[in-house]
Amino acid sequence: MNEKQLAGEKAAEFIENKTVVGLGTGSTVYFTIKKLSERVSEGLEIKAVSTSTSTTQLANSLGIPLISMNEVERIDLTIDGADEIDAHFNGIKGGGGALLFEKIVANASDQIIWVVDSSKMVQQLGGFPLPIEVVPFGYQHVLAWLRKEGLNPILRIKGNKPFMTDSHHFIIDLHMKRIEKPNQLENFLNGMTGIVEHGLFLNMVDTVIIGNEDSAEVLNLSEGNKLDCRQ
Repeated sequence: MNEKQLAGEKAAEFIENKTVVGLGTGSTVYFTIKKLSERVSEGLEIKAVSTSTSTTQLANSLGIPLISMNEVERIDLTIDGADEIDAHFNGIKGGGGALLFEKIVANASDQIIWVVDSSKMVQQLGGFPLPIEVVPFGYQHVLAWLRKEGLNPILRIKGNKPFMTDSHHFIIDLHMKRIEKPNQLENFLNGMTGIVEHGLFLNMVDTVIIGNEDSAEVLNLSEGNKLDCRQ
């Protein structure tokens, strides 16, 4: 069993009966959804909110009951992946392009668990390019503004065309290598016209489940756990 599977399946144990669950997107959450489908078939009663078309298709194929985000007031627990997590439980998400829906669901969640393999743990964010979701109209101007700030923006391409998100936006990836001041960068990006959302998820997560070789480690920020991050 690989690290992603260990972490993903462990997270499914935290889902309680008769709750609303947010289902994230990605290769690790895939295993959470698979395990959740087993629990549903055994009698677990839940309603789930999906963060992407790919997750919706998977959940439907496995018989997991889905409802619209607009049908719920709050989500009890969201389980999602991350592209990077630092020692303060801050993360970068959006490698799969679902950052907007993922952040909407996260902001409506009482509890969030991130599931990752050990390679996602870092001392400082930025090694993974930071995704920025932008409206297609005038995106070249957004690129120019970001370039002027020295953020090394690159439009994400799929095939011969700009990558298109589920909400019909483009993605610009910031190849920064190191993000020295994530809160300051977050404020800057929040204030730029044309940016719909960014992949900085700061001060949002209390629990991280990490797949480590042959086990899944559960760490809680509120309990003073320290993340063992690679250089």
